[in-house]
Amino acid sequence: MMSEMINTRRRQVMLAGTALVAGGAPMLARAADVLKVGLIVPMSGPFASTGRQIEAAVKLYQQKYGDSVAGRKVEIVLKDDGGVSPDVTKRLAQELVSREKAQVLMGFGLTPLALAAAPIATQAKAPMIVTAAATSIIPQRSPYIVRTGFTLAQVTAPLASWAAKNGIKSVVTFVSDYGPGLDAEKVFVKTFGEAGGKVMESVRVPLRNPDYAPFLQRVKDAKPQALFVFVPSGEGAAVLKQFTERGLAAAGIRLICTGDVLDDDLMAGIGAAAKDVVSSHHYSAAHPSAANKEYVEAMAKANKGMRANFHSVGAYDGMHLLYESLKKTGGDADGDKLLAAMKGMSWESVRGPVAVDAATRDIVQTVYMRKAELRGAEFYNVEFDQVEKVRDPGV
Repeated sequence: MMSEMINTRRRQVMLAGTALVAGGAPMLARAADVLKVGLIVPMSGPFASTGRQIEAAVKLYQQKYGDSVAGRKVEIVLKDDGGVSPDVTKRLAQELVSREKAQVLMGFGLTPLALAAAPIATQAKAPMIVTAAATSIIPQRSPYIVRTGFTLAQVTAPLASWAAKNGIKSVVTFVSDYGPGLDAEKVFVKTFGEAGGKVMESVRVPLRNPDYAPFLQRVKDAKPQALFVFVPSGEGAAVLKQFTERGLAAAGIRLICTGDVLDDDLMAGIGAAAKDVVSSHHYSAAHPSAANKEYVEAMAKANKGMRANFHSVGAYDGMHLLYESLKKTGGDADGDKLLAAMKGMSWESVRGPVAVDAATRDIVQTVYMRKAELRGAEFYNVEFDQVEKVRDPGV
């Protein structure tokens, strides 16, 4: 009888132990699961420089901080959408969440592409970290979108105010004809007009295969004191070259622009045409902080001398947002939990202090006024003024 009682007790202990192991298995499995991040960017086509910067920043972040956080290995699944077709971006996003089992989407070089992927993020309940696309409405298209880049309206308003305060009375606006350009045009016209300036004409140029010459001739004929320009990253060199060739500079027309036009990554190609051009933006490779100096040097070392630009910083901070959110959730990658952790988060970026607005899920940051100056043998966008805690003005 006694031996039977002992054996029964042993079986109960063994069963209890088995139950504990079984109950703990999901937790162990979850900790060991790979968290896949679908990174959709243009690695080919006219906006390939954007994709290269974003990919380089993501790699650099993982080199510095590791590919695991809070017990989860973070795997980046890179997809090239070519930067021009929303249908391609949407298809890639769908494949990433359904076939690759990606739990987070990230990247998005241009607004139409981000908008195409937004419904996929909503259906999958997957956080979608927009690091580049800059139209104001983007976070409104999905409750799962969080932005770590910038908006065109956000960086344009300070420039319009600066122009009005610095003797510029008449301006023609010159923007690419799609979401960010229309935002930039609208906020410049409003802000400059309210400050007493006059916008003589608003010129919109095609996004695809633009020929700027005839539009610049219209500007020259209008004879404004200044031309305000926004074109997406990668197009600035062409605009500045034709601005000079068409004689606008010689005619005394001043060029002012958003930082996309004077993309740090492309300043070597722009060269002397950038001299003394004033721009407004949220990042410059010349930003005078120790953290940014380290970042710029590390990017150059890892990428054959490539100069870090604003798209890289949007991606670097996108990775920071993801890692810190995973720390908050203890490695739980549930979309709603990650999103809740992201809302309201703030940190010191290489660009300066930033925060994710808890209500809008959009970026709040410092916008800098810069002037293109020769530093050694190269031109840099040197900051000379700033406006802190700038939100998207809600155009």
